Amino acid sequence: MSSGGDISIFRLVLEATLVVQLVMLLLLAASVFSWTIIFRKRRLLAVAQADLARFEQEFWSGSDLATLYRGIESRGSVRGVEGIFHAGFREFARLRQQGGPAADILVEGSRRAMKAQQIKEVELLEESLSTLATVGSTSPYVGLFGTVWGIMHAFVGLGAVQQATLATVAPGIAEALIATALGLVAAIPAVVAYNRFADQVGRLELRYDGFIEEFSTILQRHSGRPATNPGGTEP
Repeated sequence: MSSGGDISIFRLVLEATLVVQLVMLLLLAASVFSWTIIFRKRRLLAVAQADLARFEQEFWSGSDLATLYRGIESRGSVRGVEGIFHAGFREFARLRQQGGPAADILVEGSRRAMKAQQIKEVELLEESLSTLATVGSTSPYVGLFGTVWGIMHAFVGLGAVQQATLATVAPGIAEALIATALGLVAAIPAVVAYNRFADQVGRLELRYDGFIEEFSTILQRHSGRPATNPGGTEP
């Protein structure tokens, strides 16, 4: 309590019981951790969306597929839709060089390779989203636990006081309610970010699905041409 009779939040935290302090520390750590995930995930999704838009523009501009493949191959590690294209084209060219497989086998093999790569890309995009969901769903309950414990401690302390007044009860209840407030502070951004990011990942996954179907159609048309090395001309 400050000299003017006002309740100091900082002092309430320092004078809170050990259990309530631990709850507050846990919620503060959860909030910092979730914000770290939010900033990192926001950047990752923004890059994935930009890369998808850029690649689609290049892909549908009429560029030679083999040239596009070689450009991606020269960059080494690739992610996103480029990784899906790279996996599909490579598998298609590999199967054609073996000779013999029918057109539907060629396309199906390429489709499986693209689907496998798509799963990896989506798993990367979804990474840490479950952590945000956990923080968002459990933080209010953790804060409520701190509140219940603090109020319980405050009422137990009243047993030693012959005459209870508002000034006697207020600090204990106030320190307990801080835990609830911190729980909401940790939970609300995590829930909002999770919903937003999950929607963006779902949209990207649908666009990846659309690209796989469209590219498979293109490969179907090319399946009757002579086989070549993927580093050479377009199949």
